[in-house]
Amino acid sequence: MHSFPIRVYYEDTDMAGIVYYANYLKYIERARSDWVRDLGIDQNQMREAEGLVFAVRRVEADYLMPAKFDDELQVTTSMGQVTGARLVLEQQVLRDGALLFSAQVTLVVINAAGHAARLPANIRRRVH
Repeated sequence: MHSFPIRVYYEDTDMAGIVYYANYLKYIERARSDWVRDLGIDQNQMREAEGLVFAVRRVEADYLMPAKFDDELQVTTSMGQVTGARLVLEQQVLRDGALLFSAQVTLVVINAAGHAARLPANIRRRVH
């Protein structure tokens, strides 16, 4: 499991002083990018050399409790399912161990034309 720290800044909050719902998607995106980097996958090289990029295909999200200004959060990312064409990740946002937000994110790889492509073998090996 990968863990990524996030601090809630004033700009992240809405008029009620809680994290605006769309910002959780930003938080999990940052954590996914860091997870991919930690796996040793260079996304720039993947795009330049192979013409492939990751794309989010689906997000199923549950908002359970609010985060507030200056909270220290942890975003966890763990592998769910891997097929030849997609990765399904489980992501959670926690504060002091309390679950605030959870999401199941399906990633696919697309080519330069925007069409779905098979996951490269080296990526499938790294995520298992």
